[in-house]
Amino acid sequence: MIRIENIELGEFPVILAPMEDVTDSAFRSVCKDFGADLMYTEFISSEGLIRDAFKSTRKLDFLEKERPIGIQIFGHQKDSMIAAAKVSEAAQPNLIDINYGCPVKKVVSKGAGAAFLKDLPRMVEMTKAVIDAVDLPVTIKTRLGWDEDSKNIVEVAKRMQEIGVKAIAIHGRTRSQLYKGDADWELIGAVKNDPEIEIPIFGNGDITTAEEAIKMKSIYGVDGVMIGRGAMGNPWIFSEIKALLKGETYQRPNMEERVKVCKAHYLNSIEVKGNDRTLKEMRKHYGNYFKGYHSIKPWRMKLVTAPNQESLFGILNEMIGEFGGEGYKG
Repeated sequence: MIRIENIELGEFPVILAPMEDVTDSAFRSVCKDFGADLMYTEFISSEGLIRDAFKSTRKLDFLEKERPIGIQIFGHQKDSMIAAAKVSEAAQPNLIDINYGCPVKKVVSKGAGAAFLKDLPRMVEMTKAVIDAVDLPVTIKTRLGWDEDSKNIVEVAKRMQEIGVKAIAIHGRTRSQLYKGDADWELIGAVKNDPEIEIPIFGNGDITTAEEAIKMKSIYGVDGVMIGRGAMGNPWIFSEIKALLKGETYQRPNMEERVKVCKAHYLNSIEVKGNDRTLKEMRKHYGNYFKGYHSIKPWRMKLVTAPNQESLFGILNEMIGEFGGEGYKG
């Protein structure tokens, strides 16, 4: 049984990664329905939280069904991160996660996210300050290093464990790679299999199929996998991985089932964000839900230009008639 302190996550947890503008409560609820063992909020700016900025504070909201859930924060100022951690704790998640992996220029240029990989003492100081400020378990998500010449993840993991971090999720790329090239799972495995490492190590990067997840478990011995882009429009990947772990086959959903999940996602979003925001923000998901089907492009254009929910759901119903029970082609 993999645990983060008293949080039980099963024998091989399959985790939904935090993704900006993707892993909101509406999407997390869908992933939970398909078996995600642990999920995180979108990453939240510490400066935004302490200023009570609406864009940041609204990300604190989650439903009880989403537990266990972690709130992920990022920032570069210690005092702001301490204050943000306390605000996050007041929202009563199961854990607090620190983002040390975001490679985006506007984040790292301020000394946050993956920028900490260039200064391990500063990362240690920041992490210890957050740990001391809250009673919840603190975890981190990070990368292999800043660039090819500074892959210091093994040392990072040891120092983080030493000061009290309860689990580490590692994305198998450096900051310089951004999201290009293949994820390097060899180094993730080196962390997991280091005899000094006792806390759970979760691998992240390029997991888009259940077979890839099982392969990483078998080869590198990670305690679980964290799935980001591979879950977009594909929330059933969590069920698929769990079926494969049991030696069972999993029938991927046909068009009718995909439409049903897409509608559920939309309705989840309305409850949280209302009609207007939902109509706009759901547009980025349609391509992923129906990726792989022949002649899907004109249907996708209809979906993203639908003027209201009634029209949108009508188009989705037409897609069932067009594709019937046709299985996934991707």
